Amino acid sequence: MNWLRPPGPVANGLRIGLLGGSFNPAHEGHRYVAETALQRLDLAYVWWLVSPQNPLKSDPAPLERRLAMARALVGRDPRMIVTDLERTLGTRYTVDTLKALHRRFPEVRFVWLMGSDNLEQFHRWRRWAEIVALLPVAVIERPGSILAPLRAKAMQRFAGCRGQTLRRAPSLVVLDGRRNEVSATAIRALGTPKHGMLD
Repeated sequence: MNWLRPPGPVANGLRIGLLGGSFNPAHEGHRYVAETALQRLDLAYVWWLVSPQNPLKSDPAPLERRLAMARALVGRDPRMIVTDLERTLGTRYTVDTLKALHRRFPEVRFVWLMGSDNLEQFHRWRRWAEIVALLPVAVIERPGSILAPLRAKAMQRFAGCRGQTLRRAPSLVVLDGRRNEVSATAIRALGTPKHGMLD
């Protein structure tokens, strides 16, 4: 795995958030999750891991198009880095991607980021409990799913690991704040581009 080059700076003790998904399309809700995590968790960077194919979703737009949309949304913010690392690694499932990154960059303190809307179906992810055991998880509350931290299976199983600050895994933190109501599902239903995204 030594051939894998990092998409951005890495250093001993550097804290980097990982925001994964199909980003079909990328939208302000994703950016809100990344910005909230950067501010509240003292992250140096957020890597947006645009997946070639989400196993739980079908018929995404072509990867290059989704990468372009995410990069347009991120703009010139140097703290946000859009990458197709999963294509480079050849991994399909998040748990395999995270294990590969942990092996390649053991000096980095990675944090998994997700909106509370994803938390509700997190237990459907392949070997999801291994993800929680592997690295700290930060959940940013989103509209329509603010109760997810109370009822999600992950929160129930790892209830003793929830806290106000990130610790060594397993560690779960829920971040509240202004809630962005945009969702990829709603954007696809409208069929219109938003915030500079491509047609």
